[in-house]
Amino acid sequence: MTSKNTAQTRTRLLLALWDLGGTQQEVKKGQLTKRIVFKSQKVADYQGSFEELQNQGAIAISKKGYSLTSPKGLEVLGEGLRSGDFKFEGTIVGTWAANALVKWISQIDVAVAGANVPVNGVKGAMASYDEFKSVALEVYDKLNQNYNLDDLVPIYRIRREIGDQVSRENFNEWLLEMQEKDILQLQGGSLSDSDPDKLEDSITTPVSGLRCYAKRLNS
Repeated sequence: MTSKNTAQTRTRLLLALWDLGGTQQEVKKGQLTKRIVFKSQKVADYQGSFEELQNQGAIAISKKGYSLTSPKGLEVLGEGLRSGDFKFEGTIVGTWAANALVKWISQIDVAVAGANVPVNGVKGAMASYDEFKSVALEVYDKLNQNYNLDDLVPIYRIRREIGDQVSRENFNEWLLEMQEKDILQLQGGSLSDSDPDKLEDSITTPVSGLRCYAKRLNS
């Protein structure tokens, strides 16, 4: 496989992941490979592309699936689509690919280099703790008021509401910093449905263990 074709494969992979909502949630492996693997190919043929994108920081890979990192993944995808060498292989382009390109073009003014421009209604990656604190408190207050949460807001809901504006690592680090500064208190307790994904989107600390709820101290 030539380097050109390899680059096209990586761009097609990223486009499929983006179209499947990979910036907002983890996409299951089977869901992604069903789109990108041709009948004459095997999933193993794409292993090198997955590894290279992961090494670039464009995607994150877990046992369950893949996610598109922001802003790096969007930056790499944008560069690939703008490349003069990019084209789809074969004579028939899948409907998903055509629709994904239309969706991308409709958002072509998105600055994929991480500028603070909306992508699917979500702004670019946060650059500082202070910016995160402001948004996190705004999200906390909105969720607490809209859903009558009695000042105990599930951490997974805050994380999902903020979405890809912040990496998982920075979310964890900065939320814990808000606790250290007595802005929020992170509390234990169990979620009503014990959903594994919701628990994963909560926070686990080395000392206190799993924390599922946030309580605002300085209101």
